[in-house]
Amino acid sequence: MTSSAAGGLGDGPQETGYEPDPHRWRALWVTLVAGFMSLLDVTIVAVALPTIQRDLHASPAQVQWVVSGYALTFALALVTAGHLGDALDRRRIFLLALSAFVICSAACGAAPDITLLVVARLAQGLAAGFMAPQNSALIQQMFRGAERGRAFGFFGATVGISSAAGPITGGVILALASGSQGWRWIFYVNVPIGILAVLLGRHLLPRVGRSGRGHVDLPGVLLLGLGVFAVMYPLVQADSGGIGRLWWLFVVGAAILAGFARWQLLLVGRDAQPLLDPRLFTTLRGYAIGAGVGTLYFIGFSGIWLVFALFYQHGRGFSPLESGLAVTPFAVGSAGAAVVAGRLVDRLGRLLTVCGVMGVIVGIGGTALLIRYVPLDIAPWAAAPLLFLGGIGGGFVVSPNITMTLRDVPVRMAGAAGGALQTGQRLGAAVGTAALPGLFYLVLGRNNDYRTALVTALGAALVGMVASLALATFDWQRDRRMRRPHRKCPDEIANSPVHARQT
Repeated sequence: MTSSAAGGLGDGPQETGYEPDPHRWRALWVTLVAGFMSLLDVTIVAVALPTIQRDLHASPAQVQWVVSGYALTFALALVTAGHLGDALDRRRIFLLALSAFVICSAACGAAPDITLLVVARLAQGLAAGFMAPQNSALIQQMFRGAERGRAFGFFGATVGISSAAGPITGGVILALASGSQGWRWIFYVNVPIGILAVLLGRHLLPRVGRSGRGHVDLPGVLLLGLGVFAVMYPLVQADSGGIGRLWWLFVVGAAILAGFARWQLLLVGRDAQPLLDPRLFTTLRGYAIGAGVGTLYFIGFSGIWLVFALFYQHGRGFSPLESGLAVTPFAVGSAGAAVVAGRLVDRLGRLLTVCGVMGVIVGIGGTALLIRYVPLDIAPWAAAPLLFLGGIGGGFVVSPNITMTLRDVPVRMAGAAGGALQTGQRLGAAVGTAALPGLFYLVLGRNNDYRTALVTALGAALVGMVASLALATFDWQRDRRMRRPHRKCPDEIANSPVHARQT
């Protein structure tokens, strides 16, 4: 029997027999807490790097791997982990990955030297990468109709807040933990929260049978892993000149990823199970554009928190806590807006994303102008309303875009689709976090002016956001012309032999 899961707000054929799980909302909070920890750990460590370097007698290149190594293994695991969740049991993979994340967090906190800390961070990033795509897949599994939009609203708020809250959370922990060993609590704090999430998850997360035959496309795993690694490695080595020294890896990575795409097409032609079904991008309405909007947005969005931290801590002499508080209005605005956006996305669709990106552009651009022309003693606080506006815009970007990108994805393919979406976001974040601080230091080295360096970096961030706005506007206008408020899963995917076997 074939069935399709129109992974959208409208019910698809597979969803007609859906019976809501009574524990679904409590289970959602378990997945959101775990997702928040994994995404927060991308940025929270940045404020503690000077302390870690002094305490462990590490070189700048070694200590940079504490951040970049985590981001690298995180991105490498996403698509494969999502496919395994679809084919096997996403509940089991989520709980195993969360348990591994907790163990690795404890290992990071207890690391006696920089080598073991980096190894533990690599393993922690791998565990986070296996956990992350199960979050969006479990939401699609547990929720239908308008409830799915609300659930994705909370998920989008989690993504946005975790990215923006890293600096202030790290600053608070360092302020509360005394002594040179205080940085270890940045990792230890995950342990009790993670253990509680594992225990609750075992009780609340829905049990389902195997989604497929368990076949894994090993050549696809190898090609995708090598391609993502080749693209990511120069970016994570940007602080030590990796982009200029290893630029050729971008070409190699692009060629390998092209080979991966070709291999996936061949598998589909043979009615075999691909790692990532290319028809998600070619025939599923809205998926390719949504992935592009998210990737371009994260290029501009992710790096701004690092350059703000550099400006406030090194240029203005702020403590990590003060630096984090200066950008808190963005996180507050993003949190509230993302939850509201989850309730509005079914009615307003892509228009929410368009308005959201415009709000971020106005907020960040206005902040750059204030810092450029207002006295520096009052600029951080005068910018708070603009950052709050930018945060509201950010909440209208991440949550609706995730919902609209995954809305038509069959539930049985939700893990791989969510993994691919997050891989694009992680690649965008890697570009942003490498390019913006690099540009900041380049301008600073030429004129020793922190104000000009920050304004230049924020201007570069706006380029990525404007590109995201252009793509979102194109999709919005196309929707208006087509006048199709609800999108359905195409028959090419829903009735394909591969999908039929997976169901």
